[in-house]
Amino acid sequence: MTVHASTDFDTINEMDPVFAQMAAASVGHCWAVPELTDREKVFLALVADVCQPALGFPFEMHVRAGLQRGVSTADIRALLRLISYDSGYVAALAALERLAEIEAAAGLPRPDAEPLPRELLETGPGAAPTPLPAPVRAELAELDAYFLEYFDLQSRMRGVQGPGTLSVRERAFTTMSIDVHYQTLDETFRIHVGRALGGGASHEDVRAVLRFNAQFGVTRAWQAWKALNACLAELAPAR
Repeated sequence: MTVHASTDFDTINEMDPVFAQMAAASVGHCWAVPELTDREKVFLALVADVCQPALGFPFEMHVRAGLQRGVSTADIRALLRLISYDSGYVAALAALERLAEIEAAAGLPRPDAEPLPRELLETGPGAAPTPLPAPVRAELAELDAYFLEYFDLQSRMRGVQGPGTLSVRERAFTTMSIDVHYQTLDETFRIHVGRALGGGASHEDVRAVLRFNAQFGVTRAWQAWKALNACLAELAPAR
């Protein structure tokens, strides 16, 4: 696929030149955040597209930005599988359908993926162990046992890591971002921030996630900042 990122802003300029100026300044400010890698920025942009949802020109533009920066459509598929847990399968499926259309239009091969082991897909007494932390399981069990079983299933299925998958830091940053978009800034947000810190991210790295996400809704980011500052003060000393 030939990537011409500059033509994306040309297209926006044809729609509305003043909006193009605003968008270029805003995106430029957010993409200049130094603590995040280009790959992480692409993932966070795609997460925003899924959650908003914005699967037309914005999604295609971010897929192109990813390809330009070495993020393959296989990487994007891994991302969509990961976030389906939190974004919801319907939202992730719509993005997967759009990605397949982009691949077909560009003549890109459909990436292969190893199927999940059967034991990860089972529920009930004979199911494989879950990576969900015990305190989280205890809290969910108080809500509903069947809901806990679903949570265990999701954690097993997306807990697979290895070559070609997302790092712990990437996984934490993307799930943090879903919390920002959906404003789920209590238990799950604290869990995801804690996972990022446990994966080696610094406080500044975690703050950079919100700095980058400001372009996708500044009022949502404002609320997330209040939750994040409280969370960082609670979870760990500043680094």
